[in-house]
Amino acid sequence: MKHNQHNPEFRFQQEPVEFNKWTDKPLLQYCLGGTLYMPGTRSIVDKLLAKGLPALKSMVMCFEDAIRAEDVALAEDNVLGHLSRLAAAIDNGQITHDDIPLTFLRVRNPEQFRRFSGRLTEQQANVLSGFVFPKFSSSTAGEYLEQLRAVGERLGTLLFGMPILEGHTIGYRETRAAELQTLKTILDPHCDRVLNIRVGGTDFSSLFGVRRGINSSIYDILPVRDALSDILNFFNRMEDGYTVSGPVWEYFLAHKKDDLQQLLQQNLHRSLLTREPILNDAIDGLLREVVIDKANGFVGKTVIHPSHLKYVNAMQAVTLEEYEDALQILEAGDGVIKSGNGNKMNEANPHRNWARRIALRAQAFGVIENESQYFQLFIEKPEVAR
Repeated sequence: MKHNQHNPEFRFQQEPVEFNKWTDKPLLQYCLGGTLYMPGTRSIVDKLLAKGLPALKSMVMCFEDAIRAEDVALAEDNVLGHLSRLAAAIDNGQITHDDIPLTFLRVRNPEQFRRFSGRLTEQQANVLSGFVFPKFSSSTAGEYLEQLRAVGERLGTLLFGMPILEGHTIGYRETRAAELQTLKTILDPHCDRVLNIRVGGTDFSSLFGVRRGINSSIYDILPVRDALSDILNFFNRMEDGYTVSGPVWEYFLAHKKDDLQQLLQQNLHRSLLTREPILNDAIDGLLREVVIDKANGFVGKTVIHPSHLKYVNAMQAVTLEEYEDALQILEAGDGVIKSGNGNKMNEANPHRNWARRIALRAQAFGVIENESQYFQLFIEKPEVAR
């Protein structure tokens, strides 16, 4: 798999690298990009076998909030059938692991996780990347992580966990710091199995009876912003080895494909800052929020509609100026250096962690000439991707 390949005419300054579930975790955790959530009852395997969703590189099939309690058994059977068909397609040479999005299952609770994971076979686990743990708290974290270890050992494969930090213990200020510290203490011994920390922006909003509008951002909701800020403070420290994914964007609208052709000369960031119309309220809002996500250190984003994937993944690409600055910093011993463009100061020690993140994002999503090329990455071409 490679990100940002749906416009085969586009020429990167540096191509994204190929990856799959076997890629080493330090890079793989930067490769998730837009992660598409869907109900576990949905049938998607035919589209995957037909390679009909080229922008889809990571997905979550949900046994929890996306379905009714009475449909859990149906969803479990559907997912097991889905994994079996993918495994069979690999065995008969129809596809390879590189054709399968990173696939995760959002379990319902620790009990359902134990029961369901006991049904998995080695062949099914071979095409599965891991599990998502909702309402991850100090009271459930140990159970989730121990079962994750046990099922991986039973099936002889590495399966990653992705906790979702949400709920009132983190949402409410008076209990947040202690809960986050406890969770970090529990998670740290399992860090190699934790591919990504996810956040419940919608769940946090529900605690306060609020919801961001289509023309606002999750960061405009003050109590939610504070919770997200503290999660980043605990789990976005470079030395600890975690990445944190941006909160879900809830709105989607259709647009005509040729709408994008008119925008190639537009300055994307300036348009977002001045709120000049770009495509439509839903996509413009998504793009604005992704810019803020990136500025704060979030990597990738939860999405609920396939049309969002190309926007989120394109916006993760690194500009040539960022990339050259990062390489200059990483190659320097210490001290201060004038940037190659002569427009900023690069301090080797204070900027080193930033440079490491930029270098990893560049591998995962590619390097583009400048910000105007984001629009070109949005455009889909009918030709077969490279």
